Amino acid sequence: MASSTFGDRKKLILFDVDETLTAARQPATPEMTQTLRELRKKYVIGFVGGSDFNKISEQLSVNGGNALDDFDYGFGENGLTAYKLGKPLATQSFIKYVGEDKYKRLVNFILHYLADMDVPIKRGTFVEFRNGMINVSPIGRNATLPERKAFAAYDKEHQVRAAFVKVLRDKFPDYGLTFSIGGQISFDVFPHGWDKTYALNHVADENFEEIHFYGDKTAKGGNDYELFADPRTIGHTVLNAEDTLRQLKELLSQS
Repeated sequence: MASSTFGDRKKLILFDVDETLTAARQPATPEMTQTLRELRKKYVIGFVGGSDFNKISEQLSVNGGNALDDFDYGFGENGLTAYKLGKPLATQSFIKYVGEDKYKRLVNFILHYLADMDVPIKRGTFVEFRNGMINVSPIGRNATLPERKAFAAYDKEHQVRAAFVKVLRDKFPDYGLTFSIGGQISFDVFPHGWDKTYALNHVADENFEEIHFYGDKTAKGGNDYELFADPRTIGHTVLNAEDTLRQLKELLSQS
């Protein structure tokens, strides 16, 4: 039986952020914001992003809104940072899980590998430490939007990130880590089970009738795959934020 926390809203819809609710690292459009507000009248809604909560909040706290006010659930770092109705939930720590010595060996190897990697451009912040994971970018997270798009096209052809991930899996098989490619320029590293399905731990007590998830990286190896394929969810693949809008408008017209 569904919880009464959300009244008559018995179904939950979760969304990836980049290329699902917004263009990569860009703010949500007024049309997306308004559509989500209409959707929330009938469904419980939440976002599940790999980035830290502050970055996600910048993208979704737009057009006079606030991410914590406009969504019932907010999950940063795959749910390692979590909010329900604006209130924080329990968090986890990557560094405590891995330990300082193993973490140092991992990061040292990554930095050496990056130093020897030949890619068209390199900017800054190649390894970003987050609460529940690390994010690794061959060109650096300080790249501009045009540079991000150029690298995404280069990576599609040369599979730079996929090759890097394979090396790390082979080098650190005993660390208990998942390496997940997402977005345009980077991949995430986190403990097994700390993928986006981790967010489901925070919603289990509500016993929703259905949990839907919309994401763009839903193929195996993408950072939306685990949540998309989880038996507890009904997965929906989108091409980009415009496609999400199209699918949501179709859903609203039917409900």
